[in-house]
Amino acid sequence: MPGRVGDSPLIGAGTYASNQSCAVSGTGVGEYFIRHTVAREVCALVQYKGLALQQAADEVIHKQLTPIHGDGGVIAVTPDGQLAWSFNTPGMFRARQVEGGKVEVRIYNDEP
Repeated sequence: MPGRVGDSPLIGAGTYASNQSCAVSGTGVGEYFIRHTVAREVCALVQYKGLALQQAADEVIHKQLTPIHGDGGVIAVTPDGQLAWSFNTPGMFRARQVEGGKVEVRIYNDEP
């Protein structure tokens, strides 16, 4: 919408990176991503609680955002190359590829 600034350009909310944990990029209803500093929270769970990347992303998206009706998702990568994505909407355009692996492109939640 004209004049609206979303969460994506805000460090901590829609984007965050730390050499000690991971890098995260998010998309969704910005007010919730800002309020819960979603990208930073995923990194903090990896760094300080020792959660695996996928577990941390799912914790924030499904256990923190979903109950308050915050729709959206994240993609994330760790310094050692772990990849994860998590979202609570019917679909989220996403893709990933690891070195030597096949390209994975997905849209909907029910795709393997």
